[in-house]
Amino acid sequence: MTTPTLRAIGWNDFFEKQLAAVDAPSAIVARVSAHHGSQVVLYGETGEFRVPVQSAEAAGKVAIGDWLVLNAADNRAIQRLERTTLLTRKAAGEDATPQALVANVDTVFIVSSCNEDFNRSRIERYLAMTLQAGATPVVVLTKTDLCDDPAALVHQATQLHPGLSIEILDARCPEQAAVLQSWCGAGQSVALVGSSGVGKSTLANALGAGDLATGEIREQDGKGRHTTSSRSLHLLPTGGVLVDNPGVRELQLPDCEDGVQDLFEDVLRIICECKFNNCTHEGEPGCAVKAAIDSGDLDERRFANFRKLNEEQARNARTMAKRRERDTTRANKAAMARKRRR
Repeated sequence: MTTPTLRAIGWNDFFEKQLAAVDAPSAIVARVSAHHGSQVVLYGETGEFRVPVQSAEAAGKVAIGDWLVLNAADNRAIQRLERTTLLTRKAAGEDATPQALVANVDTVFIVSSCNEDFNRSRIERYLAMTLQAGATPVVVLTKTDLCDDPAALVHQATQLHPGLSIEILDARCPEQAAVLQSWCGAGQSVALVGSSGVGKSTLANALGAGDLATGEIREQDGKGRHTTSSRSLHLLPTGGVLVDNPGVRELQLPDCEDGVQDLFEDVLRIICECKFNNCTHEGEPGCAVKAAIDSGDLDERRFANFRKLNEEQARNARTMAKRRERDTTRANKAAMARKRRR
């Protein structure tokens, strides 16, 4: 099944090994490119084609970037291949249900503009989501003309995670966007995430994704206008693929414990030095956190965001546990009702 066309859009040995276990000699494989309500756009060996959503999701719900094994006769999904990575966020509503965003991406460009949008706590949320997924995060700072000292923002972003790559550029300039091409080569998959209007579509255009709609900055608050309405996968001239995502004003993380712990490893090390195991870091004697904040070794904002994300995780975990309990109760009642009717 390996061909240059499939390899260019992300097919690799991980997926090839799974395909070997599929008992369907006439099967074809394709990657989910876009989701348009009643239809799903796929990209395969022969190019782009569309199938009804019922056919695409016959083997389970799909996300942009998923690989599907299809029956060649009717393009109905036989299997959704196991994912290498999956970016998720909390769906709208009170049930803390995870919403799949993008599957099988190697790198995530976390885009922030150099104006009022720059927010370290928000960037940390995207970092936690990316680390949880197992992808490589790269922070991309755009619209440098809107900031007097972009270098200061680069320094602040560098402190968020050891070894974090930071790139600063004018997304309107393809020559500057070229610094990102090392993550966009043949077979590589990247995703753009960030708030509405930070320049994601402009950056996608500069990388060669096509002619995506873009908007201008609003003068009254420095925020960009929302232009991308749905996520979609685009082929790049460098050989890889890119997924442009709609911007969000608030990113809620439904299940991100490992990502949060990875991101805040420095904070966890300090907590371990507290005199008491049950230290609440609210003024107890021997609190290593308070000492680190007082000495400047720990940013008070960073610790506050660490606590906020942990509390959010715990709250969402309780909500999901209650939902699972309700679902189990309903299923048991339905089973008992069926049994009585027999």
